[in-house]
Amino acid sequence: MVSDDIARVTDRIRARSHVGRAAYLARIGDAVRRGVHRNAVGCANLAHAVAGCSKPDQDDLKRDDKANIGIVTSFNDMLSAHQPFERFPDIIKQAVRDAGGVAQVAGGVPAMCDGVTQGREGMELSLFSRDVIAMATAIALSHDVFDGALLLGVCDKIVPGLVIAALSFGHLPSIFVPAGPMPSGISNGEKSRVRQLHAQGKVGRAELLEAEVAAYHAPGTCTFYGTANSNQMLMEIMGLHLPGASFVNPNTPLRDALTEAASRRILEITARGNAFTPAGEMIDERAVVNGMVGLLATGGSTNHTIHLVAMARAAGIHINWQDFSDLSDVVPLLTRIYPNGPADINQFQAAGGMPVLIGALLDRGLLHGDARTVWSADGMAAYRDQPVLEAGAVRWKTAPKESADTDILRDAGAPFSADGGLKIMRGNLGEAVAKVSAVKLEHRVVEAPALVFRSQEEMQAAFKAGALHRDFIAVITHQGPMANGMPELHKLTPPLGVLQDLGFRVGLVTDGRMSGASGKVPAAIHVTPECARGGALAKIRDGDMIRLDCTAGVLRVLADPVEFAARPLPEVDLSGNHHGVGRELFGAFRTAVAGADAGASVFA
Repeated sequence: MVSDDIARVTDRIRARSHVGRAAYLARIGDAVRRGVHRNAVGCANLAHAVAGCSKPDQDDLKRDDKANIGIVTSFNDMLSAHQPFERFPDIIKQAVRDAGGVAQVAGGVPAMCDGVTQGREGMELSLFSRDVIAMATAIALSHDVFDGALLLGVCDKIVPGLVIAALSFGHLPSIFVPAGPMPSGISNGEKSRVRQLHAQGKVGRAELLEAEVAAYHAPGTCTFYGTANSNQMLMEIMGLHLPGASFVNPNTPLRDALTEAASRRILEITARGNAFTPAGEMIDERAVVNGMVGLLATGGSTNHTIHLVAMARAAGIHINWQDFSDLSDVVPLLTRIYPNGPADINQFQAAGGMPVLIGALLDRGLLHGDARTVWSADGMAAYRDQPVLEAGAVRWKTAPKESADTDILRDAGAPFSADGGLKIMRGNLGEAVAKVSAVKLEHRVVEAPALVFRSQEEMQAAFKAGALHRDFIAVITHQGPMANGMPELHKLTPPLGVLQDLGFRVGLVTDGRMSGASGKVPAAIHVTPECARGGALAKIRDGDMIRLDCTAGVLRVLADPVEFAARPLPEVDLSGNHHGVGRELFGAFRTAVAGADAGASVFA
């Protein structure tokens, strides 16, 4: 039974979403009734759709007596998280064939890596890539010859884009198939130490590169708890993964067995199977709230205060930052995974992982246990189980109820913090998001003069020149979606961390992003309205006193309100952010994009 606090927020979302959700369900209901019938496709059309298949698969598809599963993959072999997907289509096709169906690769989607583009112009395409991925997936599925979809994605914008597309094809069932995290390399603490030494000029590029390569060293997701691993947590707690599938390493027998099991299960939940589960019906208000609770309980990526809004709206569900704030007041922080602690995602998995986490939240009434999943119409109970291999086949067994390491994963009765890992900030500068799970209590409140920068490179240069050894709040303006695509500003973390360690009171305020790697320095990010839309943050000048209170959720400039309101907005030339590395192709996106609080989406 879900608690009154969780039920209250869910009911509010349901009431707010009533009209949009009803219209959405009516649309997908019409599509369900129309069905997927390849015998309704013209003969020439169908010939095109089956020409690349093996002869047995061609015959099956021509007879229209077996389900056809579309595979949408984010495979590329440049990026570690996506490289394991190279093998998946063959595994899936064979498993589906053995289970009495056909599977085809419907299409691929781009999968860029924020880790590669950090501090580079390409990062300004990162957030927009989510909506490109949604559109690319829609194109892949638009041929209307598929009974269901298996969606292969892991990292930052890929999974949210795939979810948006899956919900736009909500009459079809979809299962998300993860690749898993790479094995652990050097500790996250050691990696962070070398980064800070490099920021201080105490080690060179060669030493830094060796540390980074020792951390990111194999196929699979990065092992820190950033957006990629937050994605995997979300897909499981929202019921779009098989139970326990999120954090099994790539290229292992269990990983392959889980991929095979997902391939079999998708056939069972198509309209031709015995457990029809259209994605758009399954992902309802309960599933969305479960995702929000999971994000808060794990101190997950701040990116999902944007992505979850956009994902929910694709299903006709309207959530807002107030919902996050109210849930954060009652959802305890149950994990310490880097950057919120020293452990990596493999250590979280060893401590009990998702089965223990989900069980702890269910026992406290913090999840909707009756939410439908791709695994069961009966709710979340099966997600207490963990997958194991027995005689080469995957089986699910009841997981231990208790964490194997309470320094990493705890029960809701003894949390790391009584409230969630995210805080919604408000004041005369607008609304913002703060990730507080990694910020020590003594650093959560900063009142200091502003130093205004127009880019993270400008602040880095000031740090290297020795101009920042003082108390201050860095204000990085014109970094929102309309201005330049809202890039992540990770290059700010090492210098600010160094200054904080030296005893200075420092903080960060920006309309840009920091994502799941947001660290130990207090930061109000995603400030909305953004500067390019006339937001008050654009009026901040050097020396303005700012109060950044991540405990009370306050973000204010301590200026005379009449004088501050009368300040003109500065004229800022953003044209340099609109050309090069493909940025000129995204002018329509910058014009149409909504604010961060509305999901930063170009879709209506």
